[in-house]
Amino acid sequence: TSVIGISSGTLYTGRTKERKHHIHVVSRSVTVATTYLPHFATHPLELHRPATMKTSVAILSVLAASASAFAPAGPAFARHSSALNVDLANGAMSFDRVCREWRCKYEGDKATSESLEQIAKAVEEVLPEVKSISDGVTVNRLVCGGCLDFKLMITVPLEDFGAWEEGGHQPEEAFLEKIKAIDGVSQVETQTITNMLI
Repeated sequence: TSVIGISSGTLYTGRTKERKHHIHVVSRSVTVATTYLPHFATHPLELHRPATMKTSVAILSVLAASASAFAPAGPAFARHSSALNVDLANGAMSFDRVCREWRCKYEGDKATSESLEQIAKAVEEVLPEVKSISDGVTVNRLVCGGCLDFKLMITVPLEDFGAWEEGGHQPEEAFLEKIKAIDGVSQVETQTITNMLI
């Protein structure tokens, strides 16, 4: 049994074989959000007064001890809780998001480059399709004025990457062909790499 939430003076508990705990402390109250697999039961236990800061700290301590009983040993679990995590560096790192990078070189000053302007227009054309790849997609645009690098980094959850890869990372092919035709663009390349916020 573990604490799964406090709301309006009501303490809820629940049982399940697998748990993912996400704890948020806001002002003088505690809210504990837990993601459950199917088949769990909740039981309200009425509290006599709203949680104070001391009460909040005590509840958090109890919850942390309860959660640790279900956590597998190893450094990877401390940082991530996804079942799809892949360990790297003997467990010192893990990832659950994968990036596809599209990159090239452009010509001219970054403030006035015509080739960079045309690249920007090409990005705008494919951006709606790129953002529909996955509900969890993030898109980053990188421009270096010294090395004249342009990069577009499209990162998706690991569970969504396989299907996108099998489909050719669309709209990759059309985008790359478009920027290859821009005067001043060179070294058009792609790379698949993990991309984690730490």
